[in-house]
Amino acid sequence: MVVSIRDTDECSASRQPDSYLGLRIASIFVIMVGSMAGALFPVLARRSSVLNVPKPVFDFAKYFGSGVIIATAFIHLLDPAISALSSSCIDPAWQDYPYALALCMLSIFSIFLVELSSFRLGSEKLRRLGLDHDPHGHAAGGTHAAYGPEPSLTPSEHFDQLSPVSDPTSEQHRHHAHGHRLTSDAMTHILGVVILEFGVILHSVLIGLTLAVDEGFKVLFVVLVFHQTFEGLGLGSRLAFLPIPIESDGKDLESHSHSHKHRRLLHYFPHIAAVAYGLTTPIGIAVGLGVRTTYAPGGPTASVVSGIMDSLSAGVLIYTGLVELLAHEFLFNKEMMSASNGHLAYAIGSMLLGCALMALLGKWA
Repeated sequence: MVVSIRDTDECSASRQPDSYLGLRIASIFVIMVGSMAGALFPVLARRSSVLNVPKPVFDFAKYFGSGVIIATAFIHLLDPAISALSSSCIDPAWQDYPYALALCMLSIFSIFLVELSSFRLGSEKLRRLGLDHDPHGHAAGGTHAAYGPEPSLTPSEHFDQLSPVSDPTSEQHRHHAHGHRLTSDAMTHILGVVILEFGVILHSVLIGLTLAVDEGFKVLFVVLVFHQTFEGLGLGSRLAFLPIPIESDGKDLESHSHSHKHRRLLHYFPHIAAVAYGLTTPIGIAVGLGVRTTYAPGGPTASVVSGIMDSLSAGVLIYTGLVELLAHEFLFNKEMMSASNGHLAYAIGSMLLGCALMALLGKWA
């Protein structure tokens, strides 16, 4: 009698769905605390006058996070995607072509086209309003640091200078044009972080599902606590340096209620994004526990779904890590180009440390 590959133990549902059930339930809260702590701490510390965290610590978190994101893309997403779509449990047609790499490439170009279209549409709208716009800060001596602070204006000033002016030769116009360019930079940074969070969240939900039903729970649990905390730190450090308004009061906004609502939404965007990240893996664990009697991480359906999602998420993080973080943080950032050798070495060393630690965690998860 010929046994189908889908009838083997490897491809069937877990036979011990309730093993370590209490610990699996506890992992929802442990990982939620670790994830939120990693993502929220940089955001809260950046905006707090009490904590007074030194700038080198923020720099370390930012560059360390860049390394974490890049290692996550290659080690924790792309490699598992290739393995999942090469599984013997799924239809052999999936092995006729490198679908994982093709989907990753599709994701990279899709994100590129989304950003390109957004820049073009946004620039055209600003031009119709008579405003200056350079999405990457390459003109007029501007600097660009990916999701980092702009040295010339405070975050609230990005949004204070919004009125179009009619005299293009006046000093006032030049002042406002500079403000408009930086304001559009802020929206560019927010778009980049939204794309980054999208890829991270997809990955977090999937690993939550896996943790809920995986037979090697204990090792995976310990590894994922560190994994999610480091990844949260990487995301949180980007959220903390978004050039958005940090309001001390609303007196200047009372006569502009519509503008005030948008400012308040942007003001709390980093907090909302950090909390959303902290909830995704616990939600994945909860869902996994709910379907633990029927869901098999190595089964045909799970392998195809996780392989596709991991491939797409890998493309998002590869694009974000290499283009938005590495290129814009180092190559296109004039502040970094003129920095001392010591500062440059510190930044690169922090990034490589984050990459190395996250890559090392790939040995177990």
